Amino acid sequence: MSGDIKKIVLAYSGGLDTSVILRWLQETYRCEVVTFTADIGQGEELEPARKKAEMMGVKEIFIDDLREEFVRDFVFPMFRANTLYEGTYLLGTSIARPLIAKRQIEIAKMVGADAVAHGATGKGNDQVRFELGYYALKPDIKVIAPWRQWDLTSRTRLLDYAEKHQIPIAKDKRGEAPYSTDANLLHISYEGKALEDPWVEPDEDMFTRSVSPQAAPDQPTYVEIEFARGDAVAVDGQKLSPAALLTRLNELGGANGIGRLDLVENRFVGMKSRGVYETPGGTILLAAHRAMESLTLDREAMHLRDELMPRYAKLIYNGFWFSPERLALQALIDGTQETVNGIVRLKLYKGNVTVVGRKSPNSLYRLDYVTFEEDSVYDQKDAQGFIKLNALRLRLGAMAKNR
Repeated sequence: MSGDIKKIVLAYSGGLDTSVILRWLQETYRCEVVTFTADIGQGEELEPARKKAEMMGVKEIFIDDLREEFVRDFVFPMFRANTLYEGTYLLGTSIARPLIAKRQIEIAKMVGADAVAHGATGKGNDQVRFELGYYALKPDIKVIAPWRQWDLTSRTRLLDYAEKHQIPIAKDKRGEAPYSTDANLLHISYEGKALEDPWVEPDEDMFTRSVSPQAAPDQPTYVEIEFARGDAVAVDGQKLSPAALLTRLNELGGANGIGRLDLVENRFVGMKSRGVYETPGGTILLAAHRAMESLTLDREAMHLRDELMPRYAKLIYNGFWFSPERLALQALIDGTQETVNGIVRLKLYKGNVTVVGRKSPNSLYRLDYVTFEEDSVYDQKDAQGFIKLNALRLRLGAMAKNR
């Protein structure tokens, strides 16, 4: 087995799991391992990961700031579709995986590696997302998934392995963690342990990105978001880069108790799982984008996109970001966004996002057509024939039933 692999690029966080994986790869394959750590806004200091990799004998270490690319090329395209998986989930974990896979393959090509490795377990969605990305971008790449291969099947065994191989373990990792987390600039997720019973409410002290709605300010916060071709470009009149804009919305949402979600979702591998999420900025962005579209998007274009959105969401959730069907859907979605320009005003208050104003140079809203006052542009008598023609098939159906 070891002779087949010459060089491995490992997606490496510096935590317990990937540190054990790093040593296991070195021992099992007896080849050089390159570590890659992505800064996608998880909010953790990444230099300790570098020092740990150096201490474990890694010669090539990549720590890349991908925050702008993450929001610009992955989060924003997804939000142009108002994407929700199973009606509620904003896909914070799902949308980060193709970017990590993409960069990992770029590094593999750069350093001449013939294999890549990840720390996703054999029970979850992430193994699928990573590996579909790898194969789409480099069909001949070899993929190593230690959780599907080794016998370190529990946290106790991982800790024992770490002790035996003198891998430093953070003190808080020595106990049984109440849940596992995944974080990036769009969200943070909590799963496992105390949350595995879907009847049990999560503890308030678990949350890290938002105050509870009850503890949020008693006065509402107003915010204005400007859009250009479907993407948010400014907050309260200040032009911001994609990552800076999402960071600002996270601050505003978190301070007002916005973006918490407790759901049971259907994993691609076939089981249901319970997760708790915080997506403060994304929750605001979704409401604002829909409001901007309500003013600027043609009815049938909007409805067509909305019909396709669940399919698009499922593709992202299941790991098919680089598939031809996702790219085709993206082209259609992006084509609808040319006129989605203008400003939306929202009120943030104790966990709620309320749209209170919208304006656009591309507005399709015409006061002279919708007013209840007298007008000269719409003849109400025309509605009679319109209704009769639409009722014809209903009348014929009823007549047939009554025969």
